[in-house]
Amino acid sequence: MRESKNIPVIAVDGGGTSCRIAYADGGRQLIVETGPANVTSDYGGAIARLKAGFAELAAGLDMAPDGLRALPAYLGLAGVTGSRIAQQVAADLPLDRVRVEDDRHPALAGAHGGADGAIAHCGTGSFLALQTQGSRHFAGGWGPVLGDEASAQWIGRKALAAALQTWDGLAAPSPLTETLLQDFGGTDGIVAFAATAQPHDFGRIARQVTEAAAAGDSTATALMQDAAAGLLQALQQMGWTPALPLCLTGGIGPHYADCLPTSVRGAVTAPKGAPIDGAITLARAFHAELQA
Repeated sequence: MRESKNIPVIAVDGGGTSCRIAYADGGRQLIVETGPANVTSDYGGAIARLKAGFAELAAGLDMAPDGLRALPAYLGLAGVTGSRIAQQVAADLPLDRVRVEDDRHPALAGAHGGADGAIAHCGTGSFLALQTQGSRHFAGGWGPVLGDEASAQWIGRKALAAALQTWDGLAAPSPLTETLLQDFGGTDGIVAFAATAQPHDFGRIARQVTEAAAAGDSTATALMQDAAAGLLQALQQMGWTPALPLCLTGGIGPHYADCLPTSVRGAVTAPKGAPIDGAITLARAFHAELQA
């Protein structure tokens, strides 16, 4: 039998902003990228983008459109909140041997491999993960309505709320809040945007916040510091200590490093690999289970 690392596998790291789909067989690797793949906030759109990504991947490999169907596939997707939706996703995709889990698993596997450590993943959504002595503990990832604290969409939404508070005279204005009011055409524009905005729409505002915080904007700095404090408190409640490495991942995650206490910053380390690397590792583990 060929070693598992040489078996062709399909791996997916699907987040709320973008989705990466990989083919790996030990000798070559091909990755394509599609749009958001959150199966809770936009199930139909996520499935459509996954199918389009599989078709693009097959074309890049000079395969027929259904050439990937028989390969073992592992999908780590945002919005997979339990077994019911995982089974539904698996049934709706053109794959015969597939495991579907939430996107926290490949993120942790990519960041630390089998070593002890934690991640605070803050992209469009957010979650925390701790791995110690082979045991994994996850927290968060419950979506924009019930959770996703410190995520890009959370920061974007908070920034717009802060702009409205300054308009009401309940908070001091800053260059960030003035810019947001101007960009959206005033309070009515902000409210109209928020009424239909998807998480990734709010998430696009986060870049303005991080740039403003780096420039010393008072509103942006307070938002970032509050978010970082919440992340640290939750990690400590999970059992993390600065003796274990901490990876800040996702689009906005690394921006929290300078907002953490000095005593904690020394634990912050770069991830060993990306979530798609973790997804490939988990795809190979899935294949090994199928062969057992």
